[in-house]
Amino acid sequence: MHEVSLMENTLNIALDCAKAQNASKIHRLKMRVGDLSGVVPDALEFAFDVVTQGTIAEGAKFEIERVPVVCHCPTCDRDFEPIDLFYECPHCHQLTHHIQSGQEIELTSLEVS
Repeated sequence: MHEVSLMENTLNIALDCAKAQNASKIHRLKMRVGDLSGVVPDALEFAFDVVTQGTIAEGAKFEIERVPVVCHCPTCDRDFEPIDLFYECPHCHQLTHHIQSGQEIELTSLEVS
């Protein structure tokens, strides 16, 4: 389960940020996770509960913002959310490989005191 190592790395970033702020508690941690990232949100939530035990983030609220796949069609110059894995533009029916979003895995906010 790569979500555990991903969460360990994310927690280390959060702990470093908290330390830089002289914080003693992490209350909330928020991430953006793209649908194409390969991350299973439920597994990430489980990993969060496991890796935060015994840290200043234990008991913190963990939020995941899902980022849908958005492609760009260079033929008709429009963004769209594909309905399947072929990334066919619903307007001109051309296939595209221009992915605008949906691959993200990022720590977006941290609430500390």
